[in-house]
Parts: sequence; C-alpha cells; structure tokens
Amino acid sequence: MEETKRQKQVAGLIQQEMNDIFRRLGLGMIDGGMISISAVKITPDLLEARIYLSFFQVKDAEETMKKIEDRAWEVKKELASRVRQQLRRIPELKFFKDDTLDHVFKMENLFKEINEKKPPAQAEE
Repeated sequence: MEETKRQKQVAGLIQQEMNDIFRRLGLGMIDGGMISISAVKITPDLLEARIYLSFFQVKDAEETMKKIEDRAWEVKKELASRVRQQLRRIPELKFFKDDTLDHVFKMENLFKEINEKKPPAQAEE
C-alpha cells in the first residue's frame, strides 16, 4: 500500500525533528560511532512511527539500540513539545536498525572478489 500525502508529510516532519533531537540529546554520537536517522515510516492511522537508524563505526549495534530505546521516553517527550501544534496525537516511536549500508559494503566486497578472481583475458573485455 502506498503512503498517503499526509503520511509523507508527518514522516518528514518527524524525521527533521528527530535529527535535531538526537543531536541535542547527544544520541548522534555513541560509543565512538555515528548514528543517523535514515528513514521514518508512519502507519496510515498516524499512531506509530517506525524510525530506521543507520550506524557508522558503532562497535556494538545491539547495545547502542538498547541505549536509544532506554531514552525513548525522553525523545518522545521532546518530540511532543516540538510538534504538538501540528499533530493531534504523538505517534508511538519504534526504533529499527537500518542495515542498508551493511548490504552495500557486502555487495562491494563481493564485486571486488569477483573482479580479482577473473582471468586476465576476461578482464580486458
């Protein structure tokens, strides 16, 4: 099912505010790694926001997710104070690990291995 215009607007608003909240609360840099919000998807009833987090050079992603989820109430409270004029109800926040970057690095390594294993005659073609 395709997202409605309102879902996209609310998701964009939440993503913008969440980026600022993460920066303000110090959640953008944890354990020597960087965390960014790669996407926000919102349910059709606008009551649940799925926030996808991208990790860069984070040692333990599971532990970092736990730290973020432990502070979810603080993040939601800050979000509520910022968007209370635009939304009737503040959506429930659910955090997910976005592993798109992991797949990209894996694919790049596979392509590199394939190119290294090619015989010289095929590499020229």
